[in-house]
Amino acid sequence: MAIRDEIIDELLGSKEIKTQDDLFGQEGLLKQLSKQLMERLLEAEMTNHLGYYKHALEGRNGGNSRNGKTTKTVKTGNGTVAIAVPRDRESKFEPVLVEKRQSHLKGLDSQILALYAKGMTVRDIQDYLTELYGTEISRDLISTITDAVMEDVLEWRNRPLDNTYPIVFIDGFIGKCRVDKVVNNRTVYVVYGINMEGQKDVLGLYFNETEGAKFWLQVLTEIRNRGLENIFILCADGLKGLQESVEAAFPKAIFQTCIVHQVRNSLNYVPYNEKKAVAEDLKKIYGSSTIELAEQALDDFELTWNDKYPVIVKSWRNNWDKITPFLQFPPEIRRVIYTTNIVESLNNTLRKAVRNRGHFPTEDALLKVLYLAIKGVSKKWTMPIRDWKLALNRFAIMFPEHFADKAAT
Repeated sequence: MAIRDEIIDELLGSKEIKTQDDLFGQEGLLKQLSKQLMERLLEAEMTNHLGYYKHALEGRNGGNSRNGKTTKTVKTGNGTVAIAVPRDRESKFEPVLVEKRQSHLKGLDSQILALYAKGMTVRDIQDYLTELYGTEISRDLISTITDAVMEDVLEWRNRPLDNTYPIVFIDGFIGKCRVDKVVNNRTVYVVYGINMEGQKDVLGLYFNETEGAKFWLQVLTEIRNRGLENIFILCADGLKGLQESVEAAFPKAIFQTCIVHQVRNSLNYVPYNEKKAVAEDLKKIYGSSTIELAEQALDDFELTWNDKYPVIVKSWRNNWDKITPFLQFPPEIRRVIYTTNIVESLNNTLRKAVRNRGHFPTEDALLKVLYLAIKGVSKKWTMPIRDWKLALNRFAIMFPEHFADKAAT
């Protein structure tokens, strides 16, 4: 709602506003305006509660009535504000704007959670808010607000999933947690997919010290129990035991080694001055239009680079059956599978949140930060990914049994 210019002129005219402090400071115009607006809304709530306006004739001898005011100090995004809260004689008034025993506005919760999601510690948040607003927020209050997120996290982790995610990605990164009084590395595995509408969705977060078929079968079984029945393509790095578990839990899914990770792992063996040339020759392999041309490109790569980098050639040869499945698809689906935007943008956000904190006191603390970071970045996922309609049309031809209901309607 736009505020009329004449109202703004009147507000500014009633005060000498010359500096930022006059407007945003501890005794500035915005703080006074916040106080008056809150008190006006509380009075409106009391009128609604009693059923008549202050001093109205219908309120006389009508039972319950106003009974003065109490002073309450509330922490807001603009600092601490002292407000007058109306009372009623029967003590039945339950204000909504500032609830009884509530010492801060809920907007402050959002601000604290946003800072926490960026990886700031409780002490960092406390210092930041004190410096910004001149308001000392207790560490207990900050901890209470962030701890309450765990209820949302548990609900999110157990939420029902769609029946079909055509493409699912699995990737992992390292976070540090204190376990049994010792800080240890914890691998965080992120499972995220593309749904039938082409929207990105994080399906879950999973922790484990070591990967293996037993662990992955537990993860995939949990996902199935939440409603996911069909995966067309599952793309992941060379995670131990994952392919066997995918074959057991989703036998019709095509397992695809992540091309981005395969290339990155290969380039780890190459000095800087030759990375560009090696990367260009690797691109000739996975950029081929057919699997036959890809095989020829791998042969050419071996002739050029095998003497210097035999480990790269061996890796591509050994993993060839996992690397090449995407080559059976047309270009529009290939781009969806191995594009770095889908994988890396989310991972960069999560890694940054983890890196800012260094290490976490518990796994739950790490989980809360990751959940809040995902919640923040997913607000931007409003559009289908590029070329999704083209990819979906191809999927409909290749997996017709999953599109039968849509065709019937």
